[in-house]
Amino acid sequence: MKYIKLYFLVALLIISCKPIQESTSISSKSTSLIKQDLREIQGGMWIPSLLEGMNEIEMLQLGSKMTAKDIYDVNNSSLKDAIVHFNGGCTSEIISPNGLLLTNHHCGYSAIQSHSTVEKDYLTDGFWAMNYEEELPNPSMNVTFIKRIDDVTSEVFKGVTATMDEASKLKIISQNIEKVAKTTQKEDWQNANIKPIYHGNQYLLFVTETFDDLRLVGAPPTSIGKFGSDTDNWMWPRHTGDFSMFRIYADANNHPAEYSKDNVPYKPNHYLPISLDGVEEGDFTLVFGFPGRTNEYLPAVGVAQIVNVLNPARIEIRDNSLKITDSFMRKDADIKIKYASKYASTANYWKKWIGENQGIQKSNAIVKKRELEAEFTKIVNEKDLEAYKTLLSDFETLYTQIESVALAREYWSEVAYRNVELLGITFRAYQLEQAYLKGGEPAFNKVRESALNTFKGIYKNYSLKVDKPVFERLVALYAEKSPKEYLPSTMKGVNFTELTNNIYANSKLTSLEGAEKLLSGTPEEVIKKLNDDRAYAFGKELHTIFYNNLEPKFQALNLQIEAVQKQYMKALKEVFPNNRFFPDANSTLRVTYGQVKGYEPKDGIYYNTTTYLDGVMEKYVPGDYEFDVPKKLVDLYNAKDYGQYGENGKMPVNFIGTNHTTGGNSGSPAIDAQGNLIGLNFDRVWEGTMSDMNYDPDICRNIMVDIRYVLFIIDKYAGAKNLIEEMTLVHPKK
Repeated sequence: MKYIKLYFLVALLIISCKPIQESTSISSKSTSLIKQDLREIQGGMWIPSLLEGMNEIEMLQLGSKMTAKDIYDVNNSSLKDAIVHFNGGCTSEIISPNGLLLTNHHCGYSAIQSHSTVEKDYLTDGFWAMNYEEELPNPSMNVTFIKRIDDVTSEVFKGVTATMDEASKLKIISQNIEKVAKTTQKEDWQNANIKPIYHGNQYLLFVTETFDDLRLVGAPPTSIGKFGSDTDNWMWPRHTGDFSMFRIYADANNHPAEYSKDNVPYKPNHYLPISLDGVEEGDFTLVFGFPGRTNEYLPAVGVAQIVNVLNPARIEIRDNSLKITDSFMRKDADIKIKYASKYASTANYWKKWIGENQGIQKSNAIVKKRELEAEFTKIVNEKDLEAYKTLLSDFETLYTQIESVALAREYWSEVAYRNVELLGITFRAYQLEQAYLKGGEPAFNKVRESALNTFKGIYKNYSLKVDKPVFERLVALYAEKSPKEYLPSTMKGVNFTELTNNIYANSKLTSLEGAEKLLSGTPEEVIKKLNDDRAYAFGKELHTIFYNNLEPKFQALNLQIEAVQKQYMKALKEVFPNNRFFPDANSTLRVTYGQVKGYEPKDGIYYNTTTYLDGVMEKYVPGDYEFDVPKKLVDLYNAKDYGQYGENGKMPVNFIGTNHTTGGNSGSPAIDAQGNLIGLNFDRVWEGTMSDMNYDPDICRNIMVDIRYVLFIIDKYAGAKNLIEEMTLVHPKK
């Protein structure tokens, strides 16, 4: 972390920066006054309402021509008005005055899939609406705008005292949050949500508008939108056109409304112009979006536990599951179809955790954290900061106490809940029994209806032939390596081949028909039948131990760790007052700034910033589910028919930058120095997945689709010129 000594320049810079609309740049004289090591001012996920001052200076140093108010302004149009939370999990951006929305293909995948049929296979062929009437509604999807961000820390902490225990503090804080959210000033169609930052040391209120009428406008075929699929996931170089398009509809007053044929395209306060000038090494990039979750301020002992204890267990479990599943998928086309999505989902974080561990080791993150902690201890002792003297030893004690329960919890989660489908089914049945015990027949009937609906989806893509060997291998692994004090008696001294054969030969939960029979009848009859079922009896003991032994102990210890973490976060900011501390991500609106930049993953290897359509053709494998290429794209490539989107006879596809991103930033816009759209964020490089715990600008890179490739696919490949015509295309460099 870097000591900053430039506060006296803030006023000078704010005065010299004119609004983005006037296309004014900062003078080279002002810039030269504040030159720093650019490496040390990259990284961080910053609150857009709090950018004035140091963040503004840092963005200027990286090449930005924007002021903080160009990015976030409550009273005037700003970039934040074009940034949209997409269906609660991704980010999207408005790119036309008619509510046209751009996000990733993988973010819109469920909508594309839901509209696909054998006759109209939009996943395989793509989809393009040539007018408003052809756009497809998505009743279960929505998007959310952030209208205003207020600091409500003092209101949330009202009545909280230092002498209270943690549970009492949390109770008062929860009551205050509910009160502030209810009484905040907002319009009738708006909502108010309060979220903690800096591990609960500060609270922000977000006034939001959610639109429920969202219609599919365009999507490339999967062979473009998911090109490279699992093999290229988390990797560079990439060649993926990961985008899809939607449109927001509103009522006649431009307010949120449920789907109606009478609704009209939403008129945004701001939309992003699109740059046709491309990117080059060193260009400023700003990624604006809703990153999900990071843990940048974990102590060294916490990171070490994840890297050395928890991640290896997760990786080994999923590695075994993936190998077994893959062996069946390669031999059976039906199984390949059924398990394609599940396999990809399992492989996603398996690969991420491997890269995360490698990145932590390569960046020497744990050693660096211990060095910071040594300096922290030195200053605390020198200044006699009594309240902070035991924080690090408290961490050591608590992480030691939680290790075995955290590991056992991971084994339950990865084996009994996620990767063995039969055990996951028993978990839903277990919830049904618990619903009856706690809520009687009304609760039972409600959960039964939900479970039966869920089972229909599960069994549609279920293969006993695959699940049985996965069960045998993972349950044996669970028994061998999970802490013994949390193992059920049914997993001790057992022949797992015999156990597996017995369960899968006799359980009715291996088919939808059998499950429906088990769940038919009165609550008492159902529960008796369930407990007589061998799979359920085995799973029930696992789930009972989880709920009665594991989870209560884990949550109690974790509550103590979170209390120490909150105090530690406060201490870090006090002990190192000049250091840069951004709040960890928690799915709230954030800005991260950086530059287009290559990197060196290993000695003697350097990755350039940009990939081209040439690379797509080099990877092309006809008929392959990951690397097939549509014939029309091949024809366009052979003819070099790139229109206005090519660059020196080549078609740019993806580029990388130093922006600090994580899950939730999928679909986030990559914005240039003047506020124009230059790309679409969709992934990170493998070596940099550790940025959730330790951002390092030397190896952490986010991966973006070049916006010119998006336009090329829309225009030259799909022929959807109607969409191009409603965008604003600009040449800021020229």
